[in-house]
Amino acid sequence: MDTRSADGPPGTAGAAFRGALRYWEPRRIAYNLVLAAVLAAWLVLTWPHFRPALGGRSLLQLLALAAIANVAYCAAYGAEIAVRHCAFGDTWKSRRWILWLAGTLFAVVLECYWIADEIYPYVR
Repeated sequence: MDTRSADGPPGTAGAAFRGALRYWEPRRIAYNLVLAAVLAAWLVLTWPHFRPALGGRSLLQLLALAAIANVAYCAAYGAEIAVRHCAFGDTWKSRRWILWLAGTLFAVVLECYWIADEIYPYVR
């Protein structure tokens, strides 16, 4: 019987990366849904003023914001792989949700700043 996990031999870089993928990628969906809800709130709560923002320049900025947010989400992989090899790697596995929550809240703050400073003022 093969005792290796689905990630491959324990302790290898490939196993650590595959384990990080299995944990973080399903949570990317929730991350993006939270950011989409914030955008929807901005649109609904400021609708009369924000209506012209549904044009070219602002939509490109929102698309850039989404791309930046997803690239920034990948920072979790660096933390995951670095911490996995530390003495407290087993404790990390049960507390990585804290990193997800902190990163998501940080992304919400950046999103609100971006919308308020870069998109909202230019809408006439």
